[in-house]
Amino acid sequence: MPDYSSTGVTLLQQTTPLEDGFFFPAEWQPHEFTIMVFPPAQNWKGYGLKKARREWAAVANAVNEFEPVSMVVHPQDKGVAKGLLSSDIELIEFPVNDGWARDSGPMFLVNGKGSRRVAGFTFNGWGGKFPPYQDDALLKARLSNYLDTTMYSSSLVLEGGGVTLDGEGTIITTEECLLNPNRNPRMSKSQVERLLKDYLGAETVVWLGRGIVPDPVTDGHVDGICAFAAPGLVLLHSTDDRNDPNYKICRDAKHRLQQSTDARGRKFEIVEIPLGLDVAHMNFYIANNGVIVPVAGDSSQDDAPLAILREVFPGRRVVGVDSLILAEGGGGVHCITQQVPVANGVSRQSSAVSSQ
Repeated sequence: MPDYSSTGVTLLQQTTPLEDGFFFPAEWQPHEFTIMVFPPAQNWKGYGLKKARREWAAVANAVNEFEPVSMVVHPQDKGVAKGLLSSDIELIEFPVNDGWARDSGPMFLVNGKGSRRVAGFTFNGWGGKFPPYQDDALLKARLSNYLDTTMYSSSLVLEGGGVTLDGEGTIITTEECLLNPNRNPRMSKSQVERLLKDYLGAETVVWLGRGIVPDPVTDGHVDGICAFAAPGLVLLHSTDDRNDPNYKICRDAKHRLQQSTDARGRKFEIVEIPLGLDVAHMNFYIANNGVIVPVAGDSSQDDAPLAILREVFPGRRVVGVDSLILAEGGGGVHCITQQVPVANGVSRQSSAVSSQ
């Protein structure tokens, strides 16, 4: 676990969110704002830094049409960020190693009584594959302190893209990621599951096998293959190409979901979204009244997923944002955004509100 002493954050180490009545709300519940991280030069040199920054900015500006955005930016990159972002996007200066806010940023919890806290899982650079990551490991604590929010610290290595939740006590994750020796080598499956429940305020964990391949970065993050769209409703990538290794992966995921129930005892309704060649359209972000979707800029890949998402979210405006560089980096729109839920008015009983 990182040494958070330099960040000024107030840590909670004697109790868990579950014990204290806190939980991670569904993404479709109301947000106060969205947190993002501007790609620093350090880890993007030679990887299309300028193009990456334009894509990050395009996502930020798209989200900003629906809700406020706060962009964490390395102090040396503030000028560049300012030139690409809408003038009303807040810039927060912190040292960072990379730009994947979903994975290194804080995961915000609420208790339905007007309080908000942070689940501080350990970040280890996606299994230690992308050093240095010491600043990203401290980012959730620095932001918690900046936002005057207390943080529960957990030894469980978890990136935000490794889970999808319904806000009613159900988590979906993958064995490939969370049980990977490069994440939690000394923990059993039951121990990992217990910590997920304790620190995300949940009762049920549904385990999928693997994520979409190839994935040399995240080791099978669930947000690349499936996502909750409403209580009991799961979106799942699929392909009809039997020669694609993802054919068996997606079929196995569907079988596991069909054999499972959520925390309320409901069987899952599954809506399949065709898997694109260049981007994972599943890696969308639900904003207030909007859905921001990664697209390839190719109608043969984009049209069907966008049409399905518009059917699933009839009350929200579905917006596609070119994300080829994001995909080359191993992610999508969801990977670079992290919602900050409103502290008031969010409860388990209201998790179905505004899902459409």
